[in-house]
Amino acid sequence: QLRLVESGGGLVQPGGSLTLSCAASEFTLDYYAIGWFRQAPGKEREGVAYISRSGGITKYADSVKGRVTISRDNAKNTVYIQMSSLEPEDTAVYYCAARERTINDYVFSPSRYVFWGKGTQITVSS
Repeated sequence: QLRLVESGGGLVQPGGSLTLSCAASEFTLDYYAIGWFRQAPGKEREGVAYISRSGGITKYADSVKGRVTISRDNAKNTVYIQMSSLEPEDTAVYYCAARERTINDYVFSPSRYVFWGKGTQITVSS
């Protein structure tokens, strides 16, 4: 089955930037739409960004709009999320998830995704 591995997390100061990667193995990513989610301690998992199978459609949560860019390189079997102007409120474990659904609806509903990575921690602190 599809395996997803996130990387690129770490400790960053407020106002800083990070790029996370979501690398896939076992299967090509071409057939999957990808969502990035995050979960802070004591909070529910929430959607951050979404990219369609072709990369032609992207969607962002209001909380990160303007600060986040999602992209994909199907040749490298990898999806990226570039985050800037990071705030302490962005501290969370970030997950990527994949689904085969071709209709770009319910993109921020975790239950609509089949495959999940184990996550990477982002901590925004001075």
